[in-house]
Amino acid sequence: MSDALSVLDDLRSESEELNRLVAELAPERWALATPAPGWTVAHQIAHLAWTDRAALLAATDPGAFAAEVERAAAAPGSFVDEGAEEGAALAPAELLAGWRSGRDRLWRALSQAPAKARLPWYGPPMAVPSMATARLMETWAHGQDVADALGVPRTPTDRLRHVARIGVRTRDFAFAVRGLAAPGEEFRVELTSPVTGEVWTYGPQEARQRVTGPALDFCLLVTRRAHRTDLALRAKGPDADRWLSIAQAFAGPPGAGREPRAGAGR
Repeated sequence: MSDALSVLDDLRSESEELNRLVAELAPERWALATPAPGWTVAHQIAHLAWTDRAALLAATDPGAFAAEVERAAAAPGSFVDEGAEEGAALAPAELLAGWRSGRDRLWRALSQAPAKARLPWYGPPMAVPSMATARLMETWAHGQDVADALGVPRTPTDRLRHVARIGVRTRDFAFAVRGLAAPGEEFRVELTSPVTGEVWTYGPQEARQRVTGPALDFCLLVTRRAHRTDLALRAKGPDADRWLSIAQAFAGPPGAGREPRAGAGR
């Protein structure tokens, strides 16, 4: 199975897991606050639907997508929130149906695109597998927000491998988005699968600077769904240590992130 089809299959599975969380929600529960300030469960699904539409446009009409990028550049601090607000104002059934159908259209478009095609995006262009990985990462991260709002524990899966990989690959971006120079040397990252206990490795084995710990904790960190002090991640080396304080796997400004849990810390 190609990388593109493998990631697309996992994207579908991740979407189905989130769908199960919200499919039977009573209308009033769509208004529950999530850990993202000002965002309800409805905002989270609306944001995913909005971003899926953007990705579909990038895959099917690059010219129209370029116009969207210009509009985003004209309002960098508000265009994401505006998209979420517009969708969250819909009736829950309409919002849910729109997200489902949009995700299906995006899945078909990505599955039919040449794997080596480069799709435009708000940052650098992305290959089809990378676009699918980014959509999976966002689905998992916003699904975590929904699960937190509903008080529902989630069982981690090895689909986290995709989130971890994009978290490692965006190391230099995390520095750049804050106006910082990226480290000149590669890091070694060793993450333990939450399912099998296998260690996922990235970077040269002989690297002096290293990050180790549970894969779930790393994914929560790079999606900024948990504060570093609440996670069992370890850094060796000053640059690796600094990275764990600023890591992010998503495009755009970093935002405030999560506050440490009361009484927590390692």
